[in-house]
Amino acid sequence: MDAHELLKRYAAGERDFTGVNLIGANLESANLTGINLSNAYLAAANFKRAHLTGANLSEAFLHRADLTFAKLNEAFLTNADLTKANLQGAYLVKSVLKGARLSGAILSAVNFRLANLQGVNFCGADLRGINFRAANLVDANLSWANLNGAKFSGAILRGAILNGVKLSNAWLNGVDLNSVDLEGVNLSESKLSGANLSGANLLASNLSNAQLRVSMLTRANLHAANLTAANLSKADLCAANLSKADLSATNLSKADLTGANLNMANLYDAILAETCLRDAYLWGANFCVAQMSKVDLRGASLRGAFMEATKNQWQEAMLTGATMPDGSRHL
Repeated sequence: MDAHELLKRYAAGERDFTGVNLIGANLESANLTGINLSNAYLAAANFKRAHLTGANLSEAFLHRADLTFAKLNEAFLTNADLTKANLQGAYLVKSVLKGARLSGAILSAVNFRLANLQGVNFCGADLRGINFRAANLVDANLSWANLNGAKFSGAILRGAILNGVKLSNAWLNGVDLNSVDLEGVNLSESKLSGANLSGANLLASNLSNAQLRVSMLTRANLHAANLTAANLSKADLCAANLSKADLSATNLSKADLTGANLNMANLYDAILAETCLRDAYLWGANFCVAQMSKVDLRGASLRGAFMEATKNQWQEAMLTGATMPDGSRHL
């Protein structure tokens, strides 16, 4: 079958073209809404700007197919082979790609909002600026992918593999990243307000200038992380490991760091207004903070900390039971 015959039969009302051979066919800008091309051979076919909303492309062979700017909203691409296909600018809102193969595919500016991408392998893919809002990425492999500027708000990332990803300027507001491994990942200038990072591994990660307002980081591992100028206002950092972290110029106002480990951390010029550091460990920390009005340091250990604060600042701080830099206990 060639493209002309397909279009003629489609115009006549036929929709089921299961297993058809259209290798290399030119269907640019064709309106094929609701067509069934499951198990079809579509390698190197031209679907540029085609309308494939609600189409069934399950198990289809789309190797090197051109799907640039195609409309694939609510399409079924389960187990489809899209190896080295060009999907630049394609719309795949609410589409199903579970088990699809995307190795070497061009995915720049693709809209995957609300798509089912469970278990999809994006390893090493260039996904800069991609729209994953509210998408299902459960068990997806995103290792070494470039996700700078990607939009993940509302996405489900449970079980996703994120080794070595790039996430600078990414939108992750409210995303559940509980216990996710993000060791060494670049999250600079990312938006993580309200995100759940409880128990996450952020060892040596870069969170400089990141927005983490009201985020949950309880028991998170932030050892040697770069949090320079990050906004952690009202964040929950209870029992978090921030040893040797760089928190210079970081906004920690009204954040809860009860029982947190900040040994050898750099808090130079940090904002600690109304911050709770009760029972926290600050051994050898640089505590030359910018603001510490009403900071709660009750029971905290500041042994060996480098401190420089005005008399008025200390008068506003709560220090009952704290171990001071010289080893004395504040009454």
